Amino acid sequence: MDTLEAIRLAFVGDVMLGRMVNDALREARLDYPWGDTLPIFRQSDWRACNLECAISDRGTPWNRTEKTFFFRSDAKNVGVLHTAGIDAVSVANNHILDFGYDAMADTLSILDAAGIGHAGAGPDLDAAIKPAQSKVKGVTLALIAFTDNQPEWEAEPGVAGIFYVPIDPDDDRARLLFDAVRKAKGRSGLVIVSAHWGPNWGYEPPAEHARFAHLLVECGADVVFGHSGHVFRGIELYQGRPIVYCAGNFIDDYAVDETERNDESFVFVVFFEGGRLAALDLFPTVIEDYQARRARGRRAAEIAAKMASLCGKLGTAAAWNDNELVLKVRPTKS
Repeated sequence: MDTLEAIRLAFVGDVMLGRMVNDALREARLDYPWGDTLPIFRQSDWRACNLECAISDRGTPWNRTEKTFFFRSDAKNVGVLHTAGIDAVSVANNHILDFGYDAMADTLSILDAAGIGHAGAGPDLDAAIKPAQSKVKGVTLALIAFTDNQPEWEAEPGVAGIFYVPIDPDDDRARLLFDAVRKAKGRSGLVIVSAHWGPNWGYEPPAEHARFAHLLVECGADVVFGHSGHVFRGIELYQGRPIVYCAGNFIDDYAVDETERNDESFVFVVFFEGGRLAALDLFPTVIEDYQARRARGRRAAEIAAKMASLCGKLGTAAAWNDNELVLKVRPTKS
């Protein structure tokens, strides 16, 4: 039986280590992409991200359907994840198969060898559904990952691929996801569901995401952690559980949209005590020179104000602490 001690979980959105980030890592140290954010990770008990690339020295770009962007990082760059103490990653996304099945298989085996959990893709459907489990401070954590991107990559019985789930509660694949969450909750103290979902761009979460996320919480998810949309979206507290509709981009080499700032994000730190949500701390970040850096001064306050407004639209209060450069979300006491 889990003791459900106080535990601090750190999440970030898309971590893309390919293309120009990969080029930079041929000269830079492996901790370079994390900039000055590493102390936040090191103060946490468990850390996770969406790995938005394959990690492999093999493969050729996917050519079976139209695709524009292909992300792969050298095998040695699994060390980047190690430097931040990343415990688990989502690989249910639209880039894990960018360089084919061999590169995906390499990625999973490289993560295994490095002791980094992964969820959301595998050699067959059962493996893609299987949670990544960790034991932290006496608490069993289970990470389940799915995506509604790239249906042509869907894992099936005996077929490698991703855990593809349309955002439709009546779809059989959604029922598989809900059942996986219920089973994980029966075996775990905390269940995190990673959702690589929805359209690129837009600060408002799609309406169908709210209902789907609520169902995930009702099935036992303690955190719903969304990403894929390039920009961050608000946080909703539903039945005392946080739903991060989109975390945004954390590390990449992308061109920056001046209106929808895809270079802005947060380190999301979620505190649980006795199995209950105690607090969320959001540390604003910006991407510069292929690395995440903590936002400072006016930029930090502006990023936080944008998030506070988005949270407010979802009924969540958030307060900016200018001394600590952190946006604080506290659940209301029932």
